[in-house]
Amino acid sequence: MDKRVRVLIDCNDAKGLVYKISKVFYDRDLNIENNREFVDKEEGKFFMRTVVTGEFEIEELREALVAVIPKDANLKVIEPKRKKIVILATKESHALGDILVRHEAGELDAQIEAVIANHNTLEHFVRRFDIPFFCVSADGMSREEHEEHIMDLINQHEFDLIVLAKYMRILTPNFVKAYPKQIINIHHSFLPAFIGANPYKQAYERGVKIIGATAHFVTDDLDEGPIIAQDVIPVNHRFEWRDMQKAGRDVEKIVLSRALNYVLNDRVFVYGNKTIVF
Repeated sequence: MDKRVRVLIDCNDAKGLVYKISKVFYDRDLNIENNREFVDKEEGKFFMRTVVTGEFEIEELREALVAVIPKDANLKVIEPKRKKIVILATKESHALGDILVRHEAGELDAQIEAVIANHNTLEHFVRRFDIPFFCVSADGMSREEHEEHIMDLINQHEFDLIVLAKYMRILTPNFVKAYPKQIINIHHSFLPAFIGANPYKQAYERGVKIIGATAHFVTDDLDEGPIIAQDVIPVNHRFEWRDMQKAGRDVEKIVLSRALNYVLNDRVFVYGNKTIVF
């Protein structure tokens, strides 16, 4: 019976890598459905993502690939499956709502295990989609105590990714360390120029001409983790700050869904503090 796998390879660049890897597939009569590669010439790093189908044993294919790639290589042979996600939210519904609608429509190649929020504002909205909702209020707790409760809830579920859908709390290093390269965040791209409770009003008062959003993996460096996706739209003097806010939320939800789709389909290589996205 035919199998389909995604083969992800990153390593130091070397002569003939594409030929050697492709020959492994050819010798096993496998069909290459999709292939992308990239060489970072400044760093001498090679990246390759290939989707292959055919009759084969995954472990045997893995061993054959290991034999032809450099010893420093990172190799993943992944059978496509629906990944499981846990979503953290606060009060804003636009990013969360877009994910829930895409999930309901079958457009999101993932299973949402739960939505966890620090306010109950979105509970009724989430339950319309038959998704488990949990509220963990931070009232009377330190940040560390609150995160312990959040982590206890998260760890009760099987999950591959944690999505911050406008989760308006700063995560501690302990939280980030517990889920390396598993947390995806979305924020407006005014940082670091405009911070605080109402960045769109600040941007309006400054007369900005573009509005954007950034989705990235979360690291200890606040809002500076490896970027997965970004986008911008133009604005002008006719936009009041509330118009900017509405337009910005539209960009945020689109960029987050795009980034999530990249990660769910194993199209992202994390390389230092940046990404290679195929």
